[in-house]
Amino acid sequence: MKVVILAGGMGSRISEESRFKPKPMIEIGDRPILWHIMKWYASFGFQEFIICCGYKGHMIKNYFVNYDNYQGDAHYDIGKGTEQGNENKREPWKVTLVNTGLRTLTAGRILKVKEYIGNETFMLTYGDGVSNVDVNELISCHKKSGKIVTITTTQPEGRFGAIQMEADGSVLGFKEKARKDQSFVNTGFMVMEPAVFGYLGDGSEMLEASPFEKLAADHQMNAYIHDGFWSPMDTVHDREYLEGLWARGEAAWAR
Repeated sequence: MKVVILAGGMGSRISEESRFKPKPMIEIGDRPILWHIMKWYASFGFQEFIICCGYKGHMIKNYFVNYDNYQGDAHYDIGKGTEQGNENKREPWKVTLVNTGLRTLTAGRILKVKEYIGNETFMLTYGDGVSNVDVNELISCHKKSGKIVTITTTQPEGRFGAIQMEADGSVLGFKEKARKDQSFVNTGFMVMEPAVFGYLGDGSEMLEASPFEKLAADHQMNAYIHDGFWSPMDTVHDREYLEGLWARGEAAWAR
């Protein structure tokens, strides 16, 4: 089963970093978040990726073209004009990089890689979030549902405390907002049948807008509930949080 990764957005909410590189190439530790996402899928045996490039997509292409050099030591014999990469660092991945346009919306990006997906079930995710979602359980849940799309949902960790106060505005106290009190959100780890292409229209909308609304209205969308770790990387604070987990050896998505 192929894994499609949406990696073409401009990442405006983390512009401090994305001015210089595409968001999926922003690093956690010394590896792009895109690598971390791919490594997680690969740990379940899924080694074939289709990456929807857009903003600064040439940097993503350059990363894979020069993958050996980015992964560690490189050896050069200047006199002989030869070089030797790190073959033991290579991943058994098949990667297709597709230029899906600079300002193309998510539904349009998926349409642009349709020929590479073929008429088969595929997985889809965003190139800016990590999780320890059990991919095998996700696929099993999707197959049992018999529906066109399965999204992974979770109740994110509460980031803001709730204020307890009287009607007149008197503050009585503060309470940390528990995870169970949060609304469910789509984490972006999805499984789709090829019938989804019939819901994407001309690709001029966000996948999460009319296409998802129509799928839900037709009872063709299923939810897999994930109780484990998930974090997007929307801001510099998010990146620093993930960086800290990685540095302390507490990265739940690492294998």
